[in-house]
Amino acid sequence: MKNRFSYLWATLVGLAMASASGLSFAQLPAGQQKGGGGQIRVEPVRGHIYLIAGAGGNIIASIGPDGVLLVDSGLTANAGKVLEALNQLNREIANAGGLPTTTVIPPKPIRYIINTHLHADHTGGNETISKAGRTITGGNVTGEFGDVAEGATIVAQQAVLDRMSQAKPPLPFAALPEDTYHEDKKLSHFFNGEAVVLLHQPRAHTDGDTFVWFRGSDVIATGDIFVTTSYPFIDLENGGSVQGEIDALNRLLDLAVAEFRTEGGTLILPGHGRICDIADVAYYRDMVTIVRDRIQEMMKRDMTLEQVKAAKPTADWDPRYGSGDRFVEGVYRSLANAKR
Repeated sequence: MKNRFSYLWATLVGLAMASASGLSFAQLPAGQQKGGGGQIRVEPVRGHIYLIAGAGGNIIASIGPDGVLLVDSGLTANAGKVLEALNQLNREIANAGGLPTTTVIPPKPIRYIINTHLHADHTGGNETISKAGRTITGGNVTGEFGDVAEGATIVAQQAVLDRMSQAKPPLPFAALPEDTYHEDKKLSHFFNGEAVVLLHQPRAHTDGDTFVWFRGSDVIATGDIFVTTSYPFIDLENGGSVQGEIDALNRLLDLAVAEFRTEGGTLILPGHGRICDIADVAYYRDMVTIVRDRIQEMMKRDMTLEQVKAAKPTADWDPRYGSGDRFVEGVYRSLANAKR
């Protein structure tokens, strides 16, 4: 009952702010999900959790008394727009308690940016948004990372830092994660009233993928392991594999709990696309598994990659996700690598 009330309250607050501001509280059309020039849109998820779309990959924001925690940072070109949207949303939340319109409460500080993986549509805004932790708020004073005196702390799995550090041309030092982990990690204290847990998914979309689980809100941000706008991208060059992708989707299903049958309950926030629940993830997992099995059978008959593509093992889902050629190639090469 409490969760339903919180969700309803967040929705009502979001709609009220949409009518009073330039922010748009609506889901971004699929065609704009991955572009760099789309409108920034904010959608209330549950309680103090918001989805920010249109910046590249989806950005998830936890906004509350402890400040702002972001999951991913979008494209570099959209970082300024994201900060504007955050500032506006932050102020409107702070002033939503019936205070006079002339009373201005300073926005809460940006404390953390958690990167779900290394791709630029999810990490491109790291430098600008991290530095704004000081510009907006006067510094990171959470005390969890003793040497960090200014700006938001960027957190990621170790493989993300390793690969971003080797980028050509080199990335600015301020864009790199400064706190890393190897297996799973949890913030050492509640943030905005709940535990935040980072769960590493090895060799899935990449080798540095992270689920971010807001345990009190029962919301999970998935990065690009799960999207609603396309087939998975198995990034073999950066350590991805189809079996790791399936394992990660199965872990997501283990973490999530439905409210009734397979609907509602845990809310799943994909790397691109709309807010989902366990039923959406199960559909996606089944699709990936069936395509993997079809391609595996074709490979047993010594079919080449071009022959497998021509056989269209993704035909059942192409009307929904578009061309499956890149996905088929990723699965084929991943399975071939596993045989070696």
